[in-house]
Amino acid sequence: MRYDSVFKPDLFRDQVIIVTGGGSGLGRCMAHELSALGAQVVIVGRNEEKLLKVQAEILEDGGRVSTQVCDIRDEPQVCAVIDHVLTRYGRLDGLVNNAGGQYRAAMSTISTKGFEAVVRNNLTGGFIFMREAYNRWMGQHGGAIVNIIADIWHGWPDFAHSAASRGGMFTLTETAACEWAAAGVRVNAVAPGGIASSGFDTYAPEAKSKILEFPQTVPMQRYGTESEISAAVVFLLSPAAAYITGSCLRVDGGAPNARSTWKLQPAQRDSAFNGFHRSVLPELLRQQPDTSA
Repeated sequence: MRYDSVFKPDLFRDQVIIVTGGGSGLGRCMAHELSALGAQVVIVGRNEEKLLKVQAEILEDGGRVSTQVCDIRDEPQVCAVIDHVLTRYGRLDGLVNNAGGQYRAAMSTISTKGFEAVVRNNLTGGFIFMREAYNRWMGQHGGAIVNIIADIWHGWPDFAHSAASRGGMFTLTETAACEWAAAGVRVNAVAPGGIASSGFDTYAPEAKSKILEFPQTVPMQRYGTESEISAAVVFLLSPAAAYITGSCLRVDGGAPNARSTWKLQPAQRDSAFNGFHRSVLPELLRQQPDTSA
């Protein structure tokens, strides 16, 4: 059994695509779909054990994938990853800046060190990867970059550090789209809302309780799936998005559109898309009613 993508199987044949944060969650799903569509995928992350597990899955499914252990916040390590990819494969067609993370905390309690750590993880690391991909290959050959941000619209209370860094990544995306368009490099963003992935299990108990309340606050009344994010990324990397750059594709069930003047209604006739044959609900949701369909 392989990934059930809505895109044609050879869409990325002979292309090389890097996915950061590819050892779990959304990055794992993206790596599976891109490899199922013919790409040589390079998954990047700090945890070698997780990367090797995903690599084994993809190889078992007949895909092509390699791993690179890298802290995206470390400039020499990022440069080494790009150089290794170019030496081994001779090209770099796509980059998905997916790695990142945050923790729940009131803004008044966030230390400067904690703020800077999240910004470096969610913004600086992605910037380094973008710059090096452009300078070492894409500036002369073209390519496509997709940056994963978040549902940051109207602010993000209890996640000020992540809101600031993800907002920075969005405007960085817009800036790069303009500066690099002449070189044939498209740069876009995808903003996930509440997506049922392994990331749910990394939060503290008080944050998890908020996650469980999430569906009732969203017009579509459910969590999104990893496959729904991956499909958005695949589209933006594909030739079908050849005239799209500097854009952000929201995949959030309409979350920012909910208003206090409107009572949300129970959702009907809304079937989630889940093409990821190896998808597993996060532990947090396994004992909860299924809200994904």
